[in-house]
Amino acid sequence: MAIWVDADACPKVIKEILFRAAQRESIQTTLVANQTLAVPPSPFIRTLRVGAGFDVADNEIVRRVGVGDLVITSDIPLAAEVMGKGAVALTPRGERYRPETIRERLTMRDFMDTLRASGIQTGGPPPLSQRERQEFARELDRYLQQSRG
Repeated sequence: MAIWVDADACPKVIKEILFRAAQRESIQTTLVANQTLAVPPSPFIRTLRVGAGFDVADNEIVRRVGVGDLVITSDIPLAAEVMGKGAVALTPRGERYRPETIRERLTMRDFMDTLRASGIQTGGPPPLSQRERQEFARELDRYLQQSRG
């Protein structure tokens, strides 16, 4: 079991929660990004730098992810792909992607993309709240407990 992080857009505070969990649980955690990332020295934390380009980091995560691994991402298509390979996907806001709702989320994402492409301003997500940080930590702990037992 391993944790994979779609790290280009992952908030720093979430990475810090993941670093602590990787150390505490002795779990391999890999941050995949198309830029150099600073991570604490640890045998359990590493970075994987990929080339620039559309979906390069996502494709690398999909290629490497295994059954039961955890993927941290806000990217709904990436979440759907890794779930199809038997992995678990969690947003940095603490929401676990579910097989029964992933198609609906993909449809909504495509709809919002269409609106943006037509010039409608849809705005981005709000800043990460303290409650969302706590929810992420809770969901991460739930996943770690389930994977142990």
